[in-house]
Amino acid sequence: MSDPTPIRRRPSAGALAASATVLSLLGAHANAHGIVGNRFFPATLITDDPAVADELTLPQIDLLRTADSPPATETDISGEWDKRITQDFGVAFEGEWTDLKTPVGDVSGFQNFGTTFKYQAYSNAPHELMISVGLDIDWGRTGDPHVGADSTTTLTPNFYFGKGLGDLPDGLAWARPFAITGVIGYGVPLRGGDSRTLETGFAFEYSLRYLSSHVKDIGLPSLVNEITPLVELQLSTPVSDGAGAPTTGTVNPGLIWSGRRFQLGAEAMIPINGASGHAVGAIFQVHWFIDDMFPHSLGRPIW
Repeated sequence: MSDPTPIRRRPSAGALAASATVLSLLGAHANAHGIVGNRFFPATLITDDPAVADELTLPQIDLLRTADSPPATETDISGEWDKRITQDFGVAFEGEWTDLKTPVGDVSGFQNFGTTFKYQAYSNAPHELMISVGLDIDWGRTGDPHVGADSTTTLTPNFYFGKGLGDLPDGLAWARPFAITGVIGYGVPLRGGDSRTLETGFAFEYSLRYLSSHVKDIGLPSLVNEITPLVELQLSTPVSDGAGAPTTGTVNPGLIWSGRRFQLGAEAMIPINGASGHAVGAIFQVHWFIDDMFPHSLGRPIW
């Protein structure tokens, strides 16, 4: 099937509909769900945000369809459980099932299972800045090679960041609802001869909640105020044995609605070039805030 080059689709950690202003008045330097100062970073669908939290993504559904005649289709159904070990250190477990339907036959199976360790290293409330570091492990031979699962384990050290623009001067108050999150990683396959890759992802967000709470209330309904329009971009660039090969990836415009106990997201998936494939698609996600649903049990850090 002709589709975008496989990419890490980590929705990872969190969102919260509580008021960031209240948290800052309580002296909360940073918290779960990606809150720092007045800024709330929602859990994005393709790129991983910098927060560490107790959360569950279930399900995330990716639908791809080629322009071929007859068309080929791919359906990916994935889930991820994020668990805090301490307040600032957590681990996430991810699995994904793929179903391919092509003119020459159908096949389905699991992709390789993944584990991510993440440490939230720094936050700055006045500047709405959050920084984390982590390690992603894609476990080789845990998935079905017929659906593209690799036979080798890949380690990807990651640098995560989130930056809100709430510290802009009064003359640029209209831009304060904007924020950017990103992750920069270096993929290292453990099997010799495989190409190393530079894995980058960015999410450009505009928070209607921030607009109404901290810039100007323009009278939108409360349901609309919980929406964050965004565009995500994920890229994979060979940098060693595959150096010179083209960068592949997707651009993903969409919306996230964040409630108190769960979040809903939807994005389009568009390949950036011919090397990324010719399949366009859509992503749908339901994301649960375990630390809000079970604050005294499952939602607490282990230590």
